[in-house]
Amino acid sequence: MTALQTVHVEALVPERLEELIGPDRAHQFETTAAAAREFLAGRRVLNLNSTASGGGVAELLQTLLAYARGVGIDTSWMVISCGPAFFTITKRVHNLLYGAPGDGGPLGDAERAAYESQLRDNGDELLSVVDPDDIVLLHDPQTAGLAQRLRSTGASIVWRCHVGRDEPNDYTERGWDFLRPYLEDAVDAYVFTRADFAPPWVPPDRLHVIPPSIDPFSTKNMELDPTEVRGILQYVGLVAGAVEPNAATFRHRDGSPGRVDRGVDILQTGPPPPDDVPLVVQASRWDPMKDMVGVMDAFARYVDGGSDAHLALVGPAVHGVADDPEAGQVLQECMARWSDLPHAARTRIHLACVPMHDPDEAAVIVNALQRHATVVAQKSIAEGFGLTVAEAMWKHRPVVASRVGGIVDQITDGETGVLIDRPGDLAAFGAAVENLLRDPGRAHALGEAAHRRAKDEFLGDRHLERYADLFATLDQPRAAR
Repeated sequence: MTALQTVHVEALVPERLEELIGPDRAHQFETTAAAAREFLAGRRVLNLNSTASGGGVAELLQTLLAYARGVGIDTSWMVISCGPAFFTITKRVHNLLYGAPGDGGPLGDAERAAYESQLRDNGDELLSVVDPDDIVLLHDPQTAGLAQRLRSTGASIVWRCHVGRDEPNDYTERGWDFLRPYLEDAVDAYVFTRADFAPPWVPPDRLHVIPPSIDPFSTKNMELDPTEVRGILQYVGLVAGAVEPNAATFRHRDGSPGRVDRGVDILQTGPPPPDDVPLVVQASRWDPMKDMVGVMDAFARYVDGGSDAHLALVGPAVHGVADDPEAGQVLQECMARWSDLPHAARTRIHLACVPMHDPDEAAVIVNALQRHATVVAQKSIAEGFGLTVAEAMWKHRPVVASRVGGIVDQITDGETGVLIDRPGDLAAFGAAVENLLRDPGRAHALGEAAHRRAKDEFLGDRHLERYADLFATLDQPRAAR
């Protein structure tokens, strides 16, 4: 068995972005792309991460690689192969970098040895495919342990960290202590979503800040008309109503027709919410940092029980995300808390797991749900960026979110959404949701401003231009030679 999985990504021509971003911005992007083709001639950009689907990094890579290939950049994507023990360790590190204790387990010599052992076969295979002129982009703690070995190939090594905390604490220090020996002398550049996420030992001249982006044409974000939204949600059981034959259809990202064939696993009392009632949605991984339980408690306690609003907490099927061993536990905690709620609250709160067999099918279900939502929530305790925020903003939806991490770079409080100062303040979160449910005019205005903000800052051309700037700095030593 090979340790590495190659993920196939179809090239997408960037010209289709022009209808959204306008001719001037499209011309700027093409100028940047032409320069990148010139200084990257003969070089490949190889991305390495730990999962091909089910998380924000995988979604980002699908978008970036598609457009990079569309402008003539040689880029590829491989996924490492490791076992459950490895992902228990890396999720521990992941939580620590967010400033949280996670499972409280150790990160001693035994864990370090297990981490390195699991990466050894992946490293052996990579040594046979990485060339000196390659740029290797390693994503997150799962791949950090490969940097030293890949450095020996002569390739340029970039480590991209998608998680972090604005204010370090003892937990973040512990997480960085684990990763630092693998990175400090082996990495040519570090990429963070926010400068504050970087530890103090990262040299300023190697630090690059690149916010993520969304693809407006992906299955997750493409336009769906109200009939398509209703048909999909009724078919999977998230909205009440008769299921019409062939109503749950959509278009794959390559333009070919698709159909939703699988239902969503739902925990609820009674029927799903009617199509015409307000719906609050949080769609996230089942991850402690997303605080699904907190969203549920805030809704049950502070969103008017006399109203007809419902809440849907939606995440991937827990077996569908290989690198997240905590997902099942978090889902069980949510189910237990839901069971303890009063009956009246349970009838308005729905927990749902989206099937992950077909990534496009999963994506279009979330797309339909976000478009149907009256309010989208992201009550994270910590957040690297929060792609679900940008996705909802693109869909003209008002978002109520925590003032943490990359969320604050997306939402301007009171202008493009609502920020809650303290993630643990359930009353403030509930009041913010309640206010938007009671004031549709304000909710609409926030949603329109949010869409403009997402278009201006968080589409793929902006993202790729920032990576082009990074790659140009890596090319300077080669050009000098």
